[in-house]
Amino acid sequence: MRRISAVALLIVLLGLPIPTASRAGEQTGIPPETVANYLHAVIEADRTFYTIHVVERMQKGGGVAAAENWRATKNTLPLPAQFLMESSALSAMTGTPVRYRLISLWPINPLNVPRSAAEKAGLESLRTHPERVVTGTVTQGNDTYFQAIYADRAVSQSCVGCHNTHPQSAKKDFKLNEAMGGLVIEIPMGR
Repeated sequence: MRRISAVALLIVLLGLPIPTASRAGEQTGIPPETVANYLHAVIEADRTFYTIHVVERMQKGGGVAAAENWRATKNTLPLPAQFLMESSALSAMTGTPVRYRLISLWPINPLNVPRSAAEKAGLESLRTHPERVVTGTVTQGNDTYFQAIYADRAVSQSCVGCHNTHPQSAKKDFKLNEAMGGLVIEIPMGR
């Protein structure tokens, strides 16, 4: 039985045209910008739900707290950024070629720094225009990816409080709904 990727399943469930080869040898079907927007909507919804209805609810109710060392400490939850990182890693283990990660000009986790001048410029653009998506292509080895960077906003007061008080945070004056960084989604373009 063939394995169906999450994106292919989404395409089928939504009744969208499945990419096929045209007579000229070019790919037709859903543009990578549209696929990235679909993925962003799902990732953002899952992370926002987790942040507000799990982490924040547990903290307000005196229940289990979220902590950086959640793997080593009993009765703790992953932080929302760790939730995203873990879901990305799980997605990669399924063989899905789509990649996603957080980046910031003020990362608490050193792994979340921009990896290129283009990513840094994208974050600068999102600071002034968080409603816009920054897109382009990146090459890694022989592979080319469509890259989209979306503003990663502080969706709850717990996001703001954590980042503003964290000892490793380089920025201590975040506000609710402010762009704290970016969510990078990369989709392979083929050769």
